[in-house]
Amino acid sequence: MSDKARLADLLTEKAGLVSAIVSRVKTMEEAYAYTLDVCDKKEACQLLPSGCESDLSSDAGALCDAKLGKIIAAPGLPAESAKALGDACAAKGVTFITSGMRKHLAGVDIGFTMAQAAIAETGTCVIDSRSEELRLATMICEVHVCVVPLSVIRETSFEVEGLLRELCKDAPGYVAFVTGASRTADIERVLAIGVHGPLELHILLLED
Repeated sequence: MSDKARLADLLTEKAGLVSAIVSRVKTMEEAYAYTLDVCDKKEACQLLPSGCESDLSSDAGALCDAKLGKIIAAPGLPAESAKALGDACAAKGVTFITSGMRKHLAGVDIGFTMAQAAIAETGTCVIDSRSEELRLATMICEVHVCVVPLSVIRETSFEVEGLLRELCKDAPGYVAFVTGASRTADIERVLAIGVHGPLELHILLLED
């Protein structure tokens, strides 16, 4: 077994232990198709305005009953990749955005990102998150889909030190280490999923 294959298997094992869903894709087009399939199978994010229990005008009442269309957010993608994913979304009737995340704080269905590295021993995706748009997209989405090229997988966190130094050499630096879906147990030690971020993390291992 090659070292690349061994690291991919280790990442798959460790990410699975924290409830991440790991799949293999051969091309970015397969990654887009996978993402749209996940989007198609989930319920659309709901806009939950406060005050819906009160007497409201007809317009306000309609807003309370409204169901938003589905949204895929992918800030930070290269222009060619953004166009390809945007075209695929348009064909499925899904709204595609790369900016303006603050206008969608009620929720984004899927945040789509590319990892700069991954740590096999912990099942962690390492993402350059200096962009506020990217940070918001990965925090307010219900499902985070992260593409990890096989060539960027490293066995331990020590092996990404050089990359971290490079990403943070021009302040301010912001690098996210994403391990599984958002979870917390700080309220009466009861595990809650998705409180501070996505309900699901899908890692797509891309052959390169």
